[in-house]
Amino acid sequence: MSDPSRYHPHHLTLAQFQRVKNWHVAQQGAHPVERQVWEAVLTAWVMGWIGWLPAYTFEAPWAYPLCLLGVFAPRLYVQWRAHAHARQLIRCEWLDLVR
Repeated sequence: MSDPSRYHPHHLTLAQFQRVKNWHVAQQGAHPVERQVWEAVLTAWVMGWIGWLPAYTFEAPWAYPLCLLGVFAPRLYVQWRAHAHARQLIRCEWLDLVR
């Protein structure tokens, strides 16, 4: 595996999302919490993309940062996992799927 500490994605493609999702489905018996966390990250991502228009329409500027955080949730989560993996705090077997 290449050095995960040097991993800085500019964006994640839908193909990368699908590869990670397939890994989580295949490993759901061995890693159920990890799959649930990934599902939560994807939920935040969808909510971020969907939520900006209602936030703008209903003049709720307090929601803009939340939507932005949701849009960047997968990237932030993958970066956090890569950093923790590099420091040997956790083992991330799917990290190569997003490279």
